[in-house]
Amino acid sequence: MIAALDWSIIGPAVVAGLIILSTHVPLGQEVLKRGIIFIDLAIAQVAALGVIAAHAMDWDPNGIEVQIAAISAALLAAIGLNWTEKRWPRIQEPLIGILFILAATGGILLLAGNPHGSEHLKELLVGQILWTTWSSLWPIAVLYAIVLAVWFTLQARFGALVFYLTFAVVVTASVQIVGIYLVFASLIIPALATTGIRRGNRLFVGYLLGAVSYLAGIVLSFVLDVPTGAVVVWCMAGVAIFVGLLISDKRTLT
Repeated sequence: MIAALDWSIIGPAVVAGLIILSTHVPLGQEVLKRGIIFIDLAIAQVAALGVIAAHAMDWDPNGIEVQIAAISAALLAAIGLNWTEKRWPRIQEPLIGILFILAATGGILLLAGNPHGSEHLKELLVGQILWTTWSSLWPIAVLYAIVLAVWFTLQARFGALVFYLTFAVVVTASVQIVGIYLVFASLIIPALATTGIRRGNRLFVGYLLGAVSYLAGIVLSFVLDVPTGAVVVWCMAGVAIFVGLLISDKRTLT
């Protein structure tokens, strides 16, 4: 079966997953630490709203205008959430939930008159990682390398602002490749499954968990001809349960 797989399709998709994990695993741990679990869904949905708005204005889907619309929307949301965290920290999570539902329903309204609206919405939810090309990965890899450098060098000094801004940039790029559902899964599932592991080991186990999940999910989706993003999410949940049980057993033994 391995020989029958088309690695010209699977290869770029797997590498795309690894690139996404490079930022999502550490950022996901910060999300759990801050207790704002649904910020990833909210920012992803806002970025998607920017993409939908660009499509509604008949801009070139592959043009720079779409990227500007998506990142502008996400950055505005991130700056707004950074402000609300300082002003109303106790209700930050409900505010994030409200932002998510407004962005989600706003996208539905913008797509209401589009005959291909349901198709666009599905692409933004489950992504198109299986159709990633090698050439499209270079800009994202460079962007994420810059984001990681900023995160690990400036986060301790500038705190929440760096978190929100880097989060917005990362999620905007990710949602257009893997979709909203897989963005959420890549951020939260590895972080949750590795809770309690020491920081250095936690990052390694989180990366390994995500890598195995992406590889298994992409191969299964290719073989079964089913939506890739959805399969990867289920694989990640299964691998996370296994890892969580191993960690729990070790705690019990000690």
